[in-house]
Amino acid sequence: MDAKIVLLPGDGIGPEVVAEGQKALNAVARKFGHRFTFETCLIGGCAIDATGSALPDATAAACKSSQAVLLGAVGGPKWDDPRAKTRPEAGLLKIRKELQLFANVRPVRAYDVLVDASPLKREIVEGVDILFFRELTGGLYFGESGRRPHPSGEEAFNTMIYNTSEIERITRMAARAAQGRRKKLTQVDKANVLEVSRLWREVSQRIVRDEFPDVQYEVLLVDAMAMHLISKPRSFDVIVTENLFGDILTDEGAMLPGSMGMLPSASLGSSGPGLYEPIHGSAPDIAGKGIANPLATILAAAMLLRHSLALETEARAIEMAVDNVLNAGHRTSDIAAGSKSVSTSEMGSLVVAQLEK
Repeated sequence: MDAKIVLLPGDGIGPEVVAEGQKALNAVARKFGHRFTFETCLIGGCAIDATGSALPDATAAACKSSQAVLLGAVGGPKWDDPRAKTRPEAGLLKIRKELQLFANVRPVRAYDVLVDASPLKREIVEGVDILFFRELTGGLYFGESGRRPHPSGEEAFNTMIYNTSEIERITRMAARAAQGRRKKLTQVDKANVLEVSRLWREVSQRIVRDEFPDVQYEVLLVDAMAMHLISKPRSFDVIVTENLFGDILTDEGAMLPGSMGMLPSASLGSSGPGLYEPIHGSAPDIAGKGIANPLATILAAAMLLRHSLALETEARAIEMAVDNVLNAGHRTSDIAAGSKSVSTSEMGSLVVAQLEK
């Protein structure tokens, strides 16, 4: 296969971990006889510094002409002024819109050999395997927002908006995934308060009832879900929810395996390139130190192979290589629990060595 992959290293530790993801993809290309070409573009804070835009037009154009996009992270204290004309995160929101990526898919898996790295008890975490589907282009993040005068000074507002088709497409995607797993789908909302959530519940219930009768369906209020995700995470299989709730719950879920450095994500649309990234942020406090965990980015590269290039065997090869490296006892500092750790590049090289066996 010939494929063009755009790399968006971004800010902080982004360039360090994306380099290891690219290293893994190159190893796959060598092993399986593919040819991957890479184009590196700007996004986030570094793009603001260079061009004044968090997503330059050249970056958007390159992404649209690619087969897939691998992203690092954006943001940092340098660009944290809340009154700044543009912020690094605006680049993320814009690229999702430009590529029409409406579904963020986040697997949360507790690795057996890392169970003790979790802040939760072993008996709670062991065996956790959850797949989150977060709607990515609607809700509060994309509704009308602004500020206006108020007797006390100012008031700010954000508007949560969803329509039927937006809910249908993400529910269908989540239900199809559930059919291939344990056939259980949990939809999370706040229907006791929000009209938007009532529409979500009506639409998702209809879709599952009429089109996926073999899938067990349940609904949970978001506050209850936040508790159950910590107290009984093994009871969940596939979870689908709107943008804001999904943003919060998936980061909470990241603590189940003990480190955000272990969890990849995919942002997908109906067609065109997907966007793949680790779920962690730019971690400016450790940028340049060579200690960031690259495994989430390497696993995101596996998702890229699976979802955008339809290379399932190659994706499984990366995932098996990561398993073997962990089973051999190799750890970066975030999962080392005080024991000896390896650097970012060393971890990437260990995965490549496993791929090449």
